[in-house]
Amino acid sequence: MLMTPEDTDRDALSPNPNAVAYTDPLTGLGNRRRLMDKIRKLASERADDPAPFTIGIANIDGFKPINDLFGHAAGDEILCQVAHRLRACLPDGGFVARIESDEFAFILPLVFEKKGAEKIGRMFKDVLSAPYDLGDRNVRLSASFGFAVYPFAGEQFAELLKSADTALYRSKRRGRGQITVYSEEIAEEMRRGTQIEQALRRAIIADEVAVHFQPIVDLADGSIEGFEALARWTDKELGFVSPGLFIPLAEERGFIDSLTETLLKKAAETAKHWPPELFLSFNLSSAQLIDPATAFNMLAIINRVGLDPRRLELEITETAMMTDPEVAAKVVNELHSVGIRVSLDDFGTGQSSLGRLRDFTINKVKIDRSFISEITIDKSAEHIVRAILMMCEGLNLKVIAEGIETEEQAAKLRELGCKSGQGWHYGKAVDATATFALIEAEELARASATRSSLLIR
Repeated sequence: MLMTPEDTDRDALSPNPNAVAYTDPLTGLGNRRRLMDKIRKLASERADDPAPFTIGIANIDGFKPINDLFGHAAGDEILCQVAHRLRACLPDGGFVARIESDEFAFILPLVFEKKGAEKIGRMFKDVLSAPYDLGDRNVRLSASFGFAVYPFAGEQFAELLKSADTALYRSKRRGRGQITVYSEEIAEEMRRGTQIEQALRRAIIADEVAVHFQPIVDLADGSIEGFEALARWTDKELGFVSPGLFIPLAEERGFIDSLTETLLKKAAETAKHWPPELFLSFNLSSAQLIDPATAFNMLAIINRVGLDPRRLELEITETAMMTDPEVAAKVVNELHSVGIRVSLDDFGTGQSSLGRLRDFTINKVKIDRSFISEITIDKSAEHIVRAILMMCEGLNLKVIAEGIETEEQAAKLRELGCKSGQGWHYGKAVDATATFALIEAEELARASATRSSLLIR
């Protein structure tokens, strides 16, 4: 049996003038204050025999662009429709409130454990994903959910809401339309993330995040064409922290710009002392690819250092391009206009490879290591690499194969016509001093070969 709006919000509709203080004026739902009262009352009723109940938070994914694109009236209309849908599909005894702009909270007295919460979450998710009618247009949205079960996730209102919010944050990190139920494992993960965040912020200020360089080579003779800059960080307390962990964390928590600027400055200062034919490859974050100021910021950094922009190559990913294709295309074009080249990283693993190669001005494609690792043992991987090489040749794009670990893989790539590559077979990422040593060793070897050739003549 589903509850009606009258059952759910009877208090809000009563003549009691104090009810206004407990009601959201836009949707007519209860507000945070009413949510708090109801949770405290339910917890008090179950204190002696703490039978579980569940609270949850729903957040509308990507709601801000709705206001920006269609105006606040359209946004308000969608919020009212969300409120109506949630209220209409609440299970027996349930309660829903609007607690922030695009955030709704609910109490589920008869949901006792994780599976039940996830089932309700999936039902809410389906209900909220149906199109929203704005009169002259329909809009589709998704929602993310975080749940917390009393008393395991807390016994007081503040504890329970914080636990549900922690679960919601985990959902948001995983993408759109996700459902998470709070657990101690999730709490520990969040605590660990906060610990790493604080340490990383200190490390950036103290200039303790290093840049290492992995060679990109000509597969025909192994000569160095350039280097990819890779972040490395070892904390006194945390030890070595993988860039696969701390870079996404910096992006999620809003300080990727300061990290990137620090790393690019260090990399450019090193690269300007290399022979002029060697290029520097540097990874651009998804947040920067949708920042209209990125091209200006990148150019300002390398100009201050004194690196020729034509020697800089910025790597972007397909997934990052899809976040906001229009802004991303504008950023890429602005980078090109000042001489900076752009390569498409992890090619073949994103959402729209062929279409994005046509829409974006890309100079190079980097074949993802997942294909290279299987190229000598899996015919389908070989066929995919062959197809990518043929396509890029037709589009006049250069290709770099990533993750080459054996001579057999390198030989197969040469056989298929791939010209450039990188991976442990040709060298791991090393610091600036070791990078200069690699360059000097190659120059000595080249000079020695030239002298030998002259002697033979």
